[in-house]
Amino acid sequence: MSTPHGLATALLRRLDAETAHGLTISALKAGLGPRERQDTQPNLAIDLCGLKLPNCVGLAAGFDKNAEVADAMLGAGFGFVECGTVTPLPQAGNPRPRIFRLSEDGGVINRLGFNNGGLDAYAARLAKRRRRGVVGANIGANKDSADRIGDYVAGLKRLWGLADYFTVNISSPNTPGLRDLQGGEALADLLGRLAEARTALSATGAYPIFLKVAPDLDDVQIDAIVNAAITHGLDALIVGNTTLQRPPGLRSANATESGGLSGAPLTALSTEVLRRFHAKAAGAIALIGVGGITSGADAYAKIRAGARAVQLYSAMVYQGPGLVTQVRTELSARLKADGFASVADAVGAG
Repeated sequence: MSTPHGLATALLRRLDAETAHGLTISALKAGLGPRERQDTQPNLAIDLCGLKLPNCVGLAAGFDKNAEVADAMLGAGFGFVECGTVTPLPQAGNPRPRIFRLSEDGGVINRLGFNNGGLDAYAARLAKRRRRGVVGANIGANKDSADRIGDYVAGLKRLWGLADYFTVNISSPNTPGLRDLQGGEALADLLGRLAEARTALSATGAYPIFLKVAPDLDDVQIDAIVNAAITHGLDALIVGNTTLQRPPGLRSANATESGGLSGAPLTALSTEVLRRFHAKAAGAIALIGVGGITSGADAYAKIRAGARAVQLYSAMVYQGPGLVTQVRTELSARLKADGFASVADAVGAG
């Protein structure tokens, strides 16, 4: 029998993807989301860079761009929630339509372009929340900024003390030139300026800083990113964002749309890139796995590939917010079946 939330998800899929997402956010703000405790599988609890997570399954950035439903998603059972991407100034993003379902493939293509209401509104919402549960802020740069690195520093300063961790998003493919920050002098400059800002802010609290990177990286780029992240004192890498690649065999007519591909078609690519990051990092920096998680088996593969925690989003387009309960239940069972007492014991075991 279909659940009420399952029926709602099916009805939303009949609408334009962005309209459906807006209605989902409105419903969650009205208290209509699923309810699930975060701590019903003790073997999924983990320490992530000092953050005590009741379970290792998080909500990826992009779902709650404006920090409107963080508590609702924690209440749905996610172990942590990442809001954003937020830029210093509000921006409309790219023209609609800009989200496309690849229903036959279980994927999504988006070219949103960091549409959000800006730092001030975002900060005000974080300041009002109850502060129960781990919520991270994913920060970005405005498309027309004259100093994109300055935008990241501004985000860190404005939100310091309002979020439990920060993710520096330099891997969206939908802001022209943004991915150039993933290497060379630009990456060193970015991380150096963020480290300076962090040092200045440390008198008022200490918070982990993560870097979110693309899955479209070769081994030379991976080596450079890992080395720079460690050198500049970052706490974790999130691997990875959406991909510009189009894996062979996609069936949907929307597969030719431009933008970043997420969902099931990204699973194998993102897990393999995560494994390569794990081999290079050799435990010197924590990894968070994201990209194509549709089941507990997908989450488990990322844990075994080296992730201490995982994040999901796109699969909820098809399965609804209640997916987190399924993923947690399946992941917990797989850990037990393979003799792991906790998720920490399985990190990198693959």
